[in-house]
Amino acid sequence: MASCGEVLVRLLEKNYGVGTVFGIPGVHTVELYRGLAGSQIRHITPRHEQGAGFMADGFARATGQPGVCFVITGPGMTNIATPMAQAMQDSIPMLVISSVNDSAHLGMGEGRLHELPSQRDLAGAVSAFSHTLLRADELPKVLSRAFAVFRSARPAPVHIEIPLDVLASSADHVDQTPWPIPSAPGPAAAAIAEAASLLSTAERPLIAVGGGAIAAAEEVMALAERLQAPVINTVNAKGVLPYSHPLAVGGSGSCAPVRKELQAADVVLAIGTEFAETDYDFFMVGGVRLDGTLIRIDIDASQLTRNARPDLAIVSDAREALVALNTALAGVQQSSGSNGLVRAAELRASLRSTADRNFEAFFAAIDEALPEAIIAGDSTQPTYYAWLHYEKEHPRQYFHSASGYGTLGYAIPAAIGAKLGQPDSPVIGLIGDGAAQFTIGELASAVEAELSVIFLLWNNLGYGEIRQFFADEGVEPVGVDIHTPDFDQLGRGFGCATARPKDLPALKRALLAARDHDGPTLIEVMEADFVDGDAAFLDAPESPDSLG
Repeated sequence: MASCGEVLVRLLEKNYGVGTVFGIPGVHTVELYRGLAGSQIRHITPRHEQGAGFMADGFARATGQPGVCFVITGPGMTNIATPMAQAMQDSIPMLVISSVNDSAHLGMGEGRLHELPSQRDLAGAVSAFSHTLLRADELPKVLSRAFAVFRSARPAPVHIEIPLDVLASSADHVDQTPWPIPSAPGPAAAAIAEAASLLSTAERPLIAVGGGAIAAAEEVMALAERLQAPVINTVNAKGVLPYSHPLAVGGSGSCAPVRKELQAADVVLAIGTEFAETDYDFFMVGGVRLDGTLIRIDIDASQLTRNARPDLAIVSDAREALVALNTALAGVQQSSGSNGLVRAAELRASLRSTADRNFEAFFAAIDEALPEAIIAGDSTQPTYYAWLHYEKEHPRQYFHSASGYGTLGYAIPAAIGAKLGQPDSPVIGLIGDGAAQFTIGELASAVEAELSVIFLLWNNLGYGEIRQFFADEGVEPVGVDIHTPDFDQLGRGFGCATARPKDLPALKRALLAARDHDGPTLIEVMEADFVDGDAAFLDAPESPDSLG
């Protein structure tokens, strides 16, 4: 007899190409694991379900494919809820499959092992949908719904819970033929014609790209060159237009020069971007002002009614819309008044003038040693700098948890997931000493999986950024000067190679050695060794009045 759990594994592998699953087995998930031994799926055991979720998130961001997790009833679900919320905020595909108590016991509140009043309600708040599978026959349909979200809609986590009795039930009779995945939605022809008309006559066009444009890099470049329009990007869109391209601005919609350009542009084309606070109002001075015409393209219709109000709203997959738009604009000669190259160069120069030289040198050392590295960042001082000033040549090479949901402890497990998804690329998990203590146990997972992932730990002896916020607000710091463990000993105790470089040349040597090491490396850098105190981490933001 093939159980429902066995058929589930078979469908994931054969129908959807899943090759990696993150999970912690338990008494309520034995039937989920029955089929794994005979499959080609690699199972990674994190040390906490939060680690499983962040690994799946990093895997998805690095590959574009959904990360898959198996978790137990109750605490497994509550532990993975935070990673699901982070993925939900950043539109990351993640499939979370959990067990749940026997179908006859659901909702009874009788104190069963791991029982929650309603797992489905809990998971539904941090997922595109949460489904309780009541019959094995439904499994192929429900999985097809999940992958339709991942491939044809705005990506998000999906949760499927399976009662223990259903997991163990016979599924020999289930038709395992895959359901077709619908194509991503394309744009309305009339909307494309209107957009083309607006853009073809624009004197000062500007393109703003978000994470929704990450699979449309070629189309973004073609359109930018056709319009001679500068391109700004959010964190999740770093590298969509290579920073070496003369129309790439980089920076952030929160930076004063970019905000001024958004206001001055006569037509702004926004592609897959939310205009949300963390990307466009990092300094909390108020939402961006757009005096010109705003065209928004988003795969999620509801998103087009949030934050910035568009003059033209186009519901479509970004790539489908840009292919159509490039076709509609073929042969159009952009007005010479655009001066896109000059505007982009001026914006870049203005942004570079505000860059902190300490962190600029720090990231330059990383790029010199490992130019193709994927960086998974946490909430720590270097990532706040990178948020505004660090750019990449390709998409999916930089991402962090500091924006969106803003969770801590992300970078260590996310880097593990990214390395599993892109084993031939150097991968760096950039994290602070405070955040590292949330998920430090996942070093053991990296050692166990024999991954040459680099954990770059920025140590400022506590919650340095929060300490500064206390000082800025005139509040006596409380709870921020936490005990700092000996990370070198911790790393070696887990089985990692370790290094403590004292300057930039030593950092580059450590990164190169870590790249070639057969296993993970923990590189600890002390803030005092890399920041000389003469340059502020971030220049004070301009006042709202000066931003226009």
